[in-house]
Amino acid sequence: MKESGRKQGAPSPCAACKLLRRRCAQDCVFAPYFPADEPQKFANVHKVFGASNVNKMLQELPVHQRGDAVSSMVYEANARVRDPVYGCVGAISSLQQQIDTLQTQLALAQAEVVHLRVRQTASVSPHGLGHPGSPSSSGSPSSRLMRSQAKPIFDMDMVVDQTSLGESLWSC
Repeated sequence: MKESGRKQGAPSPCAACKLLRRRCAQDCVFAPYFPADEPQKFANVHKVFGASNVNKMLQELPVHQRGDAVSSMVYEANARVRDPVYGCVGAISSLQQQIDTLQTQLALAQAEVVHLRVRQTASVSPHGLGHPGSPSSSGSPSSRLMRSQAKPIFDMDMVVDQTSLGESLWSC
């Protein structure tokens, strides 16, 4: 954020004083935060909050917090201009919906990874060889994989226990 609204000794008023059509004093509270080259920034803040209220808020805050306060007011004012009803709450709501959708997609992808790992584990025994006497002990790895895909071994409601996985696979 720019900290100087006007140059020392320059007659150019800050954006706030220019919009309000008043002389910009040397100690103008708006000048450090609303430079003359960004008139829309103050125009939106003035439209939403009013110059008097912004002035009061800035006067009540310590100088080191004013920049953050102005930044927040500018963000809220711009959001209100874009969406007069919901403002930044609408943006937050939209982002929350995106988070929910992405979390659902992530959960589905993680379930698919678990499903594929269980299928891979089922097609190959712990030692890399098929269980003696089982149909998967003969043939190529791809044929064992094709046979394992033919009969489902994973149900989404079933919890897979790694210790009993080998035993349960051979009982199918």
